[in-house]
Amino acid sequence: MTMSTRRKLAIASWSAPNEGNIYGKLTLEVGAALAYLEQLRQTTGEKVTMTHLVGKAVAVALAREPSLNGRIRFGRFIPHPTVDVTFLVALEGGKDLGKAKVQNLDRRSVVEVARELRELAGRLHTGKDEAFEKAKGTLRLLPTWIIRPMLKVTGWLTASLGLSLPALGLEAYPFGSCIVTSVGMFGVDEGFVPPTPFARVPLYVLIGAVRDGVAVRNGQVVVRPELTLTATIDHRFVDGFQIAVLARTVREILENPSSLENLSSQENLSSQEKPSSL
Repeated sequence: MTMSTRRKLAIASWSAPNEGNIYGKLTLEVGAALAYLEQLRQTTGEKVTMTHLVGKAVAVALAREPSLNGRIRFGRFIPHPTVDVTFLVALEGGKDLGKAKVQNLDRRSVVEVARELRELAGRLHTGKDEAFEKAKGTLRLLPTWIIRPMLKVTGWLTASLGLSLPALGLEAYPFGSCIVTSVGMFGVDEGFVPPTPFARVPLYVLIGAVRDGVAVRNGQVVVRPELTLTATIDHRFVDGFQIAVLARTVREILENPSSLENLSSQENLSSQEKPSSL
């Protein structure tokens, strides 16, 4: 049986865990979020999903608490100038994974995120993503014992130093500051993303399935749609206070997505108030 590229990467990347990671989860009421997404689908014709909305919420949270929006280089935290988030795309019936990075996601609308991800995922599925195809071709030719040190070096060069390696299909800061993936479409309620060493991102978010949950309101038991998000966070970047800001922001947006309209208005006003460059 031929080993997939994804499986070769997994074997070459991970060893016994020895890092200080923080794991947490949020279970959120998403009735308003589902209605918001349906409204966007009806008014724009774009297939917006919970993944797009969660990605937007996480990006806004990173903008509000920028201590996770960066990388560690030679023992120092270096901030990224933009909030870039990577989404994982299942390929070949789930046998492989590709990545789709959206830049400046905190300043993009949910619909814009959906459109860009649709385009990027389409290129991956049709083999038109030249960088991905080049990187995959290189990996297929190498045994796992060579891939391990190669990933360590290339990850450090691209994700820490910010170098681009076109010959290997690698860009500078290839994963941004966060990786978002979903298992909800597979019917999985929740799980935790294992950190990928060569990606060198401080935050991984996993989206579970939307399920009916039970809550008490005004003394009455009611059924409501709920979603569980989990996060794997590099403890070198943040402590509890910063994580609380992230969690509060994500909860605010998922439970009241109309707040995104106010955010967009504030960003536009802020842009208009900035003096023009000479």
